[in-house]
Amino acid sequence: MQRVPLGDTGLMVSRLGIGLVEMGRDAAPDALEKAGRVLNSALDAGINFLDTAECYDLSEERVGLTVSHRRDEFILATKAGHVPPGMSGSPWTGETVRASIDHSLTLLRTDYVDLLQVHAYDILSPPDDVLRAVEDARDAGKARFIGFSQQNEPAEWAIESEMFDTLQTAFSLVDQRARYGILDRAKERGMGVIVKRPIANAVWGRDRIEGYYSTDGVADLLLGRARLMRESGPIDGAPDDPVELALGFVLAHEQVDTAIVGTRNPAHMLANIRTVQERLPLDGAVVDELRRRYDEVGREWRSVD
Repeated sequence: MQRVPLGDTGLMVSRLGIGLVEMGRDAAPDALEKAGRVLNSALDAGINFLDTAECYDLSEERVGLTVSHRRDEFILATKAGHVPPGMSGSPWTGETVRASIDHSLTLLRTDYVDLLQVHAYDILSPPDDVLRAVEDARDAGKARFIGFSQQNEPAEWAIESEMFDTLQTAFSLVDQRARYGILDRAKERGMGVIVKRPIANAVWGRDRIEGYYSTDGVADLLLGRARLMRESGPIDGAPDDPVELALGFVLAHEQVDTAIVGTRNPAHMLANIRTVQERLPLDGAVVDELRRRYDEVGREWRSVD
């Protein structure tokens, strides 16, 4: 698996990473066993970037239980800002964030995370006491670097603040808002760029989708965008596999350091790895056509929150 620098941090990350929200919310009786197979198989295949969060239910705990013994083999990222399951308090306070960070380290069974991100999906800009709490965690050695996770105006704020080492933001073939300045400005500032939701639930060519984002309105939104972009007809040279098309599009952008894909299915994880290692890069003409279609019909679309 190819590895590239994560901005100016000095960390080397695999171009394909793992997002762990679905794994944390898997309620199946064998969920922990599946999590272990997914994570250990990914590490064995060369993936080294794991992205979790304080509010992804059992995600942090499952990372700790299944791969903490391999801690020196991966870059570990988590987030703070909300009240973790099982804790009390109010979101977006310094007190909650400090307690959340310590709680995360306990669940992850580690003394530090490589990247601690402000989890700003429901706030424009974090209060000063939250920012101080995150910086204090870094200064205390609980986090090596600090980042920001959001899109649209909050992402622009984070870039201009010059406080963060990394930016995690949504970007996909049907969600290209970040291409209009955000990706370029982040890289100009030396920020590592982490792309979330890069496969957009593999909506291209489908009538419906399943998964974590299929029940909150995001599915219909992404499907509608894909249908509108497909009205111009087939794209010459485009692969039939929507995951290959989606990952190929995102990873064709040199500003992107790593793209995180979530799954609770070990077979899906291995298939994603094979796609990146054996079937990419995507033909440049296909990438250009996807950009052209988005510019034509979706330039005013906002990134999905």
